[in-house]
Amino acid sequence: MLSSRSLTFKLESVKSEAPALLPDIAVILLEGRDASAFAQAQTMNDVAALPDGHWHWNGWLDAKGRVQALFALARVAPERLWLLLPDEPAAAFAEALRRFVLRSRVAIVVREDLGAFAEFGVATAASTAPADALLARPGAECGLDLSTPAVSRRLWVQPRGEARPDPGAGARWREADLRHGLPRWPAGREHAWTPHMLSLDRLRAFSVKKGCYPGQEIVARTHFLGRSKRQAWWLEGEGLKAGAAVEDAQARLLGEVLEATADGRGALAVAALEAPGTVRVAGSVATASVPLPGLARPT
Repeated sequence: MLSSRSLTFKLESVKSEAPALLPDIAVILLEGRDASAFAQAQTMNDVAALPDGHWHWNGWLDAKGRVQALFALARVAPERLWLLLPDEPAAAFAEALRRFVLRSRVAIVVREDLGAFAEFGVATAASTAPADALLARPGAECGLDLSTPAVSRRLWVQPRGEARPDPGAGARWREADLRHGLPRWPAGREHAWTPHMLSLDRLRAFSVKKGCYPGQEIVARTHFLGRSKRQAWWLEGEGLKAGAAVEDAQARLLGEVLEATADGRGALAVAALEAPGTVRVAGSVATASVPLPGLARPT
C-alpha cells in the first residue's frame, strides 16, 4: 500500500510546464560508422537489438562488474547514438570511453551546447507508440517519455541557449527517478555496486544474452548461479542522507543510502532486505518498500 506521501506524489497535477534545464544530466554523442558496434561491445545492454528511433537504460561497468555510469541510450540511427548521462563528470567519462576506441570509426563528443530539459505535466492521451519510442518536436534532437502512472514527464535534448537551471524542477525530477528505482547518486561517489545490487534488472538495463562486454562475466554469474543479497529499496522517513548506513533493529549493517530527496524524507538505498519493513537510518526509523514500477524499457 502506498503511503500518504506516495499518494500525494501520484496525484501530481497534469498541467503542462515549460521545459527546465537539468544541469546534472550531460548529453554525449557517439557518431560514426562503428558507433553501434562500439556501444554494443562496451555497454551492458543490447544496443544491436535496439531499433532505430528507440531508447533504453544502459550502463558501463568495470572489469569487476561494478557500475561506473548509468545512462539512457537513444539510438537515432546505427551511426548516431545519444547518451544522457546523470551525475557523472561528462568529460572524464568520455575520455575513459575513448581509451577503448582503438581502430573503431566512432567519435565520442560531449555536447556542451545541448542540454537535457525536463517537462512535467505532459498530456497523457492514449497512444499506440511504444514507451521506448523516441519523441520528436521542432528544435529538439530527440525526446524520451518517462511518464508512469505516478508522474507525467518527458526529457528533451535541445540547445541550452540562455536557459538557466530550475532547482525546483531538478529536485522533482530527481525524486521521481529515485521513487521509481532509477539510481542517482551525488557526483564523486565511489562506485561499489553491481547491476543486481542496484536492481537494474527491474529496469531491464542490462543483458545476459548479448555476449561479451566489460564486467559481463560477473553479471552472468550472479544472474544464472546466484542472487545478490542486496537490492534497491525506497525508504521513507526523516533526515535521510546519501551515504547513511541502513541497519536493522539490532544495529546490524544492511546497506547504505544511495541518494535522498531534497527534503530528506525519501531515499533510494541498497540493502540486504528480504521483504518490505522498517529499518534504521542514522538512528531514526524508516520504512522500506519496493520502488514504483513504470520506468522499465525493453532490452
